[in-house]
Amino acid sequence: MGKYMNEKVIPKIMAFINTKAIQSLKDGMVYSMPLLIVGSIFLILANFPIKAVSDALAASGITAILNQAYGATFNISAMIAVVGIAYNYVKLEGQEPLSGGIVALAVFLLLQPSSVVTESGDVVSNIINKDWTAGKGMIGAILIGWIVAFIYCWFLKKNIRIKMPAGVPGGVANAFSALIPAGAIVIVATVIHGICDMGLHTTAMELIYKVIQTPLQGMTDSLGGAILMCFMGPFLWMFGVHGSTIVGGIMSGLLQANSLANQAIIDSGMELTLANGGHIVTQQFYDQFINVTGAGLTIGVVIYMVAFAKSKQLKTLGRLEAVPALFNINEPILFGIPIVMNPMLAVPFIAMPVIACVLQYFALATGLCPLYSAITVPWTCPPIISGFLVGGWRSALLQVVIFVISFFVYLPFIRKVDKMNLKMEEDAAKGNDEDDDW
Repeated sequence: MGKYMNEKVIPKIMAFINTKAIQSLKDGMVYSMPLLIVGSIFLILANFPIKAVSDALAASGITAILNQAYGATFNISAMIAVVGIAYNYVKLEGQEPLSGGIVALAVFLLLQPSSVVTESGDVVSNIINKDWTAGKGMIGAILIGWIVAFIYCWFLKKNIRIKMPAGVPGGVANAFSALIPAGAIVIVATVIHGICDMGLHTTAMELIYKVIQTPLQGMTDSLGGAILMCFMGPFLWMFGVHGSTIVGGIMSGLLQANSLANQAIIDSGMELTLANGGHIVTQQFYDQFINVTGAGLTIGVVIYMVAFAKSKQLKTLGRLEAVPALFNINEPILFGIPIVMNPMLAVPFIAMPVIACVLQYFALATGLCPLYSAITVPWTCPPIISGFLVGGWRSALLQVVIFVISFFVYLPFIRKVDKMNLKMEEDAAKGNDEDDDW
């Protein structure tokens, strides 16, 4: 089985992962993360959990100022994504990337609604609607980033560009080089917008949202979709492939869209519930409950090594990993025990994230724990603290329950490894004693 996976399956998976589209998606989505984390601070302050403080902030007008900062960070995540994806795609093609990212941004804005209808029925035109620069526009941003970057690079590789003479500053030369591809792309995008507007009475972005994004979000929000996502990360890790980065990179667009859709429900004044369209599977679902303490939820292994290990190898590794585990880093034990490519630990390593997924899904679906808003914490935020920040005390308690389960799921397997290591250490010590006697 292992040979078949390494020779047949994993190379195909890696070939897909190493395509320019997936690489640009994974790297491009990362650009929005700093603003999401910074924006979370303003979001928490604007919705302070103590009512007296929240009311005082609102009465003083500070809440409105905090919301302005929140809107300028969270609500432009799709704009950042479209630039980042196109930028990285063009860069991978070996072309000047910033111009490609700017053209993608222009097309992204061109293809989305530019007017809103007020409650009184008036139409306000010539606007950028932040609904479409955030969660609702995320899949559109991904598709536009890919398509624009591909076409842009095609023009440049075919040498369909304006060439400037030697000695012209690089910035000027790049601007003129982008002129023809940018013009062609914007013209085609304008035609598409015209067809959608006059023929279908909608916009391309709204069409993408209805036809593609909504069904995809529904799939990711299902229990089956969540289990598959949580299975694939540790499964890839078992073969030495960084599953967390790959799955997170591919899924982050949809997971962020789900988080932002939940926040939009709160911002509209409604209660965040499934009945009001809330999503269960979000970025927080994956980051703070599936990958917390590292891929495979290996906190159970760390607890055993620190408190119960008999072999010197596991005791030493336990002391080395105790602090990194608090910041969700577990590479020392993934490669130190090792867990990677170790069939003895494959079952708990793959099963534990799936168990956590099912448990968390049930807790959110039944209302035992609240659905997550768009509050984002750094992936290195220590557990329990991260659970409290994204969902309050009930989510923090859910993390504790998952950690306890992790210990007992890993226990029979890691204890077996410990006994084997102890036996090898005793045999080695016995052999050394015999050599000394000789």
